[in-house]
Amino acid sequence: MEGNLNYGLSNTATAIIMVTDVNDNPPEFTSSTYSGEVPENRIEVVVANLTVMDRDQPHSPNWNAVYRIISGDPSGHFTIRTDPVTNEGLVTVVREVDYEMNRAFMLTVMVSNQAPLASGIQMSFQSTAGVTISVTDVNEPPYFPTNHKLIRLEEGVPTGTALMTFSAVDPDRFMQQAIRYSKLSDPANWLNINATNGQIITAAVLDRESAYVKNNVYEATFLAADNGIPPASGTGTLQIYLIDINDNAPELQPKEAQICEKPNLNVINITAADADIDPNVGPFVFELPSIPSAIRKNWTITRLNGDYGQLGLRIIYLEAGVYDVPIIVTDSGNPPLFNMSIIKVKVCPCDENGDCTTIGAVAAAGLGTGAIIAILICIIILLTMVLLFVVWMKRREKERHTKQLLIDPEDDVRDNILKYDEEGGGEEDQDYDLSQLQQPENMDHVLNKPNGVRRVDERPVGAEPQYPIRPVIPHPGDIGDFINEGLRAADNDPTAPPYDSLLVFDYEGSGSTAGSVSSLNSSSSGDQDYDYLNDWGPRFKKLADMYGGGEDD
Repeated sequence: MEGNLNYGLSNTATAIIMVTDVNDNPPEFTSSTYSGEVPENRIEVVVANLTVMDRDQPHSPNWNAVYRIISGDPSGHFTIRTDPVTNEGLVTVVREVDYEMNRAFMLTVMVSNQAPLASGIQMSFQSTAGVTISVTDVNEPPYFPTNHKLIRLEEGVPTGTALMTFSAVDPDRFMQQAIRYSKLSDPANWLNINATNGQIITAAVLDRESAYVKNNVYEATFLAADNGIPPASGTGTLQIYLIDINDNAPELQPKEAQICEKPNLNVINITAADADIDPNVGPFVFELPSIPSAIRKNWTITRLNGDYGQLGLRIIYLEAGVYDVPIIVTDSGNPPLFNMSIIKVKVCPCDENGDCTTIGAVAAAGLGTGAIIAILICIIILLTMVLLFVVWMKRREKERHTKQLLIDPEDDVRDNILKYDEEGGGEEDQDYDLSQLQQPENMDHVLNKPNGVRRVDERPVGAEPQYPIRPVIPHPGDIGDFINEGLRAADNDPTAPPYDSLLVFDYEGSGSTAGSVSSLNSSSSGDQDYDYLNDWGPRFKKLADMYGGGEDD
């Protein structure tokens, strides 16, 4: 472009100037005093908020405030943290405060920025403020100044002995509260505590050898509670170290042993056990009593060392058996205690190695040779009797089986009589001679009787039918004679059944060769009159209905 004659050539431009903030405005508290309150024994509690004003750029190092406590908190109970959003100072409790020690704190705090002030900025003063923090009292639990209190006592202290006063302290000195004591843990129930003053008294004899004592120390716990609102309580532990006294006599070991009946083959090593501790234990003294005199006559004791001895036979031979040998054991306590213990010694015959034999062990159990022989004889007799009984039972079973084989099943009319409680299958007629039951011609005296009650269990008054004697087949031996005699007696007896009753036989299972009674038939049934069966009574009712044409009830 052409220039102006008066101004010459020219041009325009825009300049953007960025102004950066510098810390030229220190922070100032909005108030010169602040206050707060905190309960005693509390930590991590914000007790006051401090506010400041800073005209520098927010959320920059020139604006961020840094607080410091410059006086009033020598023990370091408080600290001031900066809120990154509001830039406020948060006064926080970091260590417990005690109302009884400090009821209030007067803090002086100062504030500054993270960035130092710009050069050339003069400050006439630094911004400070005062913070007053009040401590409120709360009910604190009583405490035992010496917790896990340890005392040393000899065991065996009598019941009712006052051991000590285990008292607690109430930190709330200004509340004037009362403390009461109680027992919280007393495993053996050995102690009592006075509820008002905390005096501990024994309720039983303290025994170091008790299972409740660990490493010679007995431990009990007690509770101290005040009457504040709400009540508070604390615990204290009492440890009693029990000093051992010689109150336990030694016990002989072992209680049982065995030895050969001849001396010089072996001996019994003996020792003692004592519940006490050194110096109230070994070395031990082993000796035999003088009464009865047979003890020292038969036995001898040799001392090996302070804890062991040897028991052996003094005489040449001692009969096998069990012997109670008394031995007196004395410890080394002050005063020493002794105990007479009994050891059961089994004296038995031994082999060349000095070991009891099997027979010797039985004899040592208290049985002599004669008793052992008697027992063996009794066992043999018992086994013989059992064997004879078994043989007799087998022979009896064999004879009964032979007897059954000798009886002809076709000659036994009972094989054709079965119970009528079986309704399965069809029926087939079977020829049966009814004359074997009763001959019709011999029933005239029955038919001619007047009507009335008839007894069927009495002997018929008419002539008895004579049955031919069956031929007897000779049988070998005594069994045949016995069967023949029975057959002759039955055939010749005029009063034998079946005239007066019906024999009932149990059902003997399927597969019987005998036919059913319901299938009985007679070749001349059409020519006979069976009405006389009605006069035989209820036992023949079924038979009368079958052949007389009657109907079942």
